[in-house]
Amino acid sequence: MMALWVFIVFLVTLACAIPIGVSMVMGAMTPLVLGGPGSSIQQMIANTFAGADSTPILAVPLFILGGVLMSEGGISKRLYNFFAYFVGGLPGGLPCAAILTCLFYGAISGSGPATTAAVGSMVIPFLVELGYDKTWTAGMIATAGGLGVIIPPSIPFVLYSLATGVSTGALFLGGIIPGILIGFFLMAYAVYYCLKNGEDREKINAKMKELRSMGFLKLFKESFWALLSPVIVLGGIYSGIVTPTEAACISVFYSLFVSLVIYKSFTIKQIIPFLGSSVKTYAPLCFVLAFATAFGRVLALAKAPALIEGFIVNNFSSSLAVLTAIVIIFLLLGMVMDTGPAIVILAPILLPAVQAMGVNAVHFGVIMVCCLSIGLATPPFGLDLFVAGTLSNLPPMNVAKKAIPFIVAFGIALFMITYVPWFSLVFL
Repeated sequence: MMALWVFIVFLVTLACAIPIGVSMVMGAMTPLVLGGPGSSIQQMIANTFAGADSTPILAVPLFILGGVLMSEGGISKRLYNFFAYFVGGLPGGLPCAAILTCLFYGAISGSGPATTAAVGSMVIPFLVELGYDKTWTAGMIATAGGLGVIIPPSIPFVLYSLATGVSTGALFLGGIIPGILIGFFLMAYAVYYCLKNGEDREKINAKMKELRSMGFLKLFKESFWALLSPVIVLGGIYSGIVTPTEAACISVFYSLFVSLVIYKSFTIKQIIPFLGSSVKTYAPLCFVLAFATAFGRVLALAKAPALIEGFIVNNFSSSLAVLTAIVIIFLLLGMVMDTGPAIVILAPILLPAVQAMGVNAVHFGVIMVCCLSIGLATPPFGLDLFVAGTLSNLPPMNVAKKAIPFIVAFGIALFMITYVPWFSLVFL
């Protein structure tokens, strides 16, 4: 009963537009008022500081900073040109190159909004100039930006690892094939749309001729350092040379080296604003992570995980039924709640229950992140919609309408990922 009151207070305060961190504090203080377990203020403060005092958590701000530096360093343009060189001449090739860029850029930024902003700021005006519908292009980028949280290194996977204790490296491996599969379905719809509605082949052929006049060697030389980034970061993790936190630190210094020395896209004086931008992105999440530890401790003392596990085991006959219910819940949750808070609050509560039904912890993490990444492009609060809308000077809801077919394509891939664990576990 106490667990129910904790959730009620949390949800009511959240519905009143109170910041999620404060809502968690108020929920965690409910036992104090009602005289239940976890009613010590000292213990709650200790749990809050314990949530922030963690070495693995440093990977999150470092990956954010690395993504900002890569974005400002003009990495996305070089990646796009590289992929466009190979597929740009095919039907729907240039939109597919944009999706491939989002797919690859996700291995640099680890963030959906960062991927949408970095790729969209360059691709949207470029494709519109070539005759593609602006709203459709923005909808495509808003949806493809969600690949940034699935392709490793992924900030949500780091958060899931922190919340549940599941290996970060295993989660990164689990996200590779699902990310590629989703990208394939998004490209399939893009090709279908272009074949159905036509393209301005004269403009496209002229642009491709200009691009290919550079020659492959020159293009590869310009793109090489950008292509090498995920190889260094992920190679270091999977080889066991560095931890994910150390890899995040390497990504920052590598981004600085490439941008300052190789591409010379910004100067040392410009780094301070980039640091400020990263802090603004991470600071709210830091508070949420700290308070989530105290909130989770109160729920554990109130036996919420055991209650939820008992409910699921007693009311669902198979793991497939459980996964279906969870997918629906997280698809709805992703529409109104940010990815990070949803993971750190719900993952440790739901994981024991799904494991009791035979669901692998890595598979569950992949499903959770994929569901919430769709929410980034889903109204009313999909963050990628607002980013893409700002870049294209369009209302986010207009972008959302054109994003719907891409979301359906994303959903088909999610269906396969959910019910075929092989996609998530093949490398484990």
